[in-house]
Amino acid sequence: MKPSLLLPHRLHRNFWLILTLLALVFPFSLAQAQAPAISDQEVTRQVEALITQMTLAEKIGQLTQFGQLTQGDGNPAGEKEKEKPEDKIRRGAVGSVLWLQEPAAINRLQHVAVEQSRLHIPILFGLDVIHGLYTIFPAPLATAASWDPKMVEQEQTYAAREASAAGLNWTFAPMVDIARDVRWGRIIEGAGEDPYLGSAIAAAQVRGFQGPYLGSPGHVLATMKHYAGYGAADGGRDYDSSYLSDSQLWNVYLPPFHAAVQAGVGSAMSAYMDLNDVPASGNKFLLREVLRDSWGFKGFVVSDAFAIRSLMKHGMARDGQDAAYKAFTAGLNMDMASDTYLNNLEGLTKQGRITEREIDDMVRPILAVKIRLGLFEHPYVDEARLDAVWHTPEHRAFARTAAQRSIVLLRNEGSLLPFDKNGQRFSSIAVIGPLADAHRDLFGLWGTITGSKAPAVSVLEGIRSAVGSGMRVEYAKGPALRRDIPSFFENLAFADIHEDPPQSPEDAQHALDAAVETARHCDLSIMVLGETALMSGEAASRSALDLSSRQQQLLEAVAALGKPVVLVLVSGRPLSIAWAAEHVPAILEAWYPGVEGGNAVADILFGEATPGAKLPVTWPRSVGQEPLYYAHNLTQQPETDADFKSRYWDQLTSPLYPFGYGLSYTKFSFSNLKISNAQPRLGETFGVSVDVENTGNRAGAEVVQLYIHQQAGSASRPVRELKGFEKIDLAPHEKRTVTFSLGKDELSFWSPGLKKWVEEAEEFDVWVGEDSTATLHGKFRLVP
Repeated sequence: MKPSLLLPHRLHRNFWLILTLLALVFPFSLAQAQAPAISDQEVTRQVEALITQMTLAEKIGQLTQFGQLTQGDGNPAGEKEKEKPEDKIRRGAVGSVLWLQEPAAINRLQHVAVEQSRLHIPILFGLDVIHGLYTIFPAPLATAASWDPKMVEQEQTYAAREASAAGLNWTFAPMVDIARDVRWGRIIEGAGEDPYLGSAIAAAQVRGFQGPYLGSPGHVLATMKHYAGYGAADGGRDYDSSYLSDSQLWNVYLPPFHAAVQAGVGSAMSAYMDLNDVPASGNKFLLREVLRDSWGFKGFVVSDAFAIRSLMKHGMARDGQDAAYKAFTAGLNMDMASDTYLNNLEGLTKQGRITEREIDDMVRPILAVKIRLGLFEHPYVDEARLDAVWHTPEHRAFARTAAQRSIVLLRNEGSLLPFDKNGQRFSSIAVIGPLADAHRDLFGLWGTITGSKAPAVSVLEGIRSAVGSGMRVEYAKGPALRRDIPSFFENLAFADIHEDPPQSPEDAQHALDAAVETARHCDLSIMVLGETALMSGEAASRSALDLSSRQQQLLEAVAALGKPVVLVLVSGRPLSIAWAAEHVPAILEAWYPGVEGGNAVADILFGEATPGAKLPVTWPRSVGQEPLYYAHNLTQQPETDADFKSRYWDQLTSPLYPFGYGLSYTKFSFSNLKISNAQPRLGETFGVSVDVENTGNRAGAEVVQLYIHQQAGSASRPVRELKGFEKIDLAPHEKRTVTFSLGKDELSFWSPGLKKWVEEAEEFDVWVGEDSTATLHGKFRLVP
């Protein structure tokens, strides 16, 4: 058995003192000295040895997560703790701590747990490390636009390395919720609307965070969230109820979670909302029947913040004891920050409503994770390593590359882009807009909340750096940009995030006029518009998608000057840009691009990098089309009918830009579609190949996308479904054959008619091309 499970208190303390001294002598950290993954049998043996020594109160403590914001007391709800965190930890009443990221503070509390609690069980420290901790990489929806799982995995590997160096061993990411309504604020944290792309990105993030095995040095425990259906909130309103059919759940919303489980994710987070009238944090169907019984998940589930206590707000629980009982019996292991388990589980056990054996079962996976992470051997972080890890040049360079590969070129009429930075076409540039010189807004909401002090490069700074003295660059901010209803994050002490102060109508008009005048004096204008970090993310849903705060008026006024205009969008979702798509010759969607965002935008604008990203969401013409997604079913009057016009009488049904869309500075052609077996048998795997050629004079990357449609069967199937993609880099005039495999995994679906998973002997369409409107077509028939 490991020393930490056997040594008495004083010897145990001396043991760690010796190890700490050795770490100062030898040029490696304790975290780097971890052994390879240990066997399941050994983990079980150690867990059982601990369980037999634990009191009921200590077991309940392992199910309790304490919300520690600072070295003092407090939590986001503004509640005053009656007991100091050190005292709670000392008596074994805390299994995990969140909202703390200072290594010294983490070590201080860990020392209390390891040296002063009875059984010396270390603490899990968790934080929302969504897309970086110090080096803020592009937001998840942006990296999903790269359609490059390997890049996504590398990003989260670096994020895990920085989190681990800070003493964190648990991240509340990835968010794998499918979102088909872009009004929903948290769409920025996920991979968009498609379950196939979403599953690939989910698995990549899990591999990046956790490494080759749970406990890999320099990695952290990942959390798939928010389980499940959170992205389907009514009207795109964050926290509102979701109503999903069995077909939608199994075929659309659950696959990315299943992919995360298959990738070995160690923890899950329950969602806030009601799912079909049953709150997700008290939902036995989700937490037991699907997650554990169907998928065989062996990790543990933590609630979202205060979600167990909130079962009372939902109207599901009568009081705190009822809330604890319903969450516990549903299968929720750990209570995040509400102390509902801590205050009620012992009473429920004494009443006989739950048994201590059931509590043991809930504690086991939490202890197992701590053992696998190596926390019993190496509970402390080497504070001296933090600065070196956070300032690794490799991380910063990768942030720039990731941003380049995530920016989507939406429009480029007349090949306006890329510019010649030597000034052969233009000698002066006006960089205009409230986000043109933004820094922390480039981080997005969670990248800012985590408190990163990394210096960000604004778009203005990136452009000035790119052109040097070869071109005159002028700047005007224009009217202030802020939400109509303030975000509660803006007022939290731990969230250093703010919008522009309110501006009078007169001041706003003056700022607009000054910006237009700046554009008048330059050869071309680069407009940087969109959303602040507080306008997208949690509690940031929108009823409209317009360019707010007079941004549309500013754009139209600058365009009216008759000079070339480029629109750079910084946002967490598609926005209503139908006017720009007709009147502005070049448009880039930069999302929230992170610390190197300004340099990456400049790299695209001036041709140092060629755009190759593709939309992970369907881009609407207006908010009235939402929810809008490509994989809808055929209907009474299909869009494929020759006389079909629109579902609306006032605008087209079709999107402004389809799912999978994105331009390049070169052109690609698709040809020679081949299906290796035109009549494969059920269960067989066969190939679909296509030739892809770069027909332009510039190197570029293309995302080759494969879609299918089952023509008949036990249920209506979507008009198209993504079932394969590959991102390839091609030199000018280079041709390559790309081959996809189709088999049972790609061709099966959950049939609402038969109430089971099926692969049906039917005829299928297949398309391969550059987006979801691909025209290169073939057919095959599955046979018994």
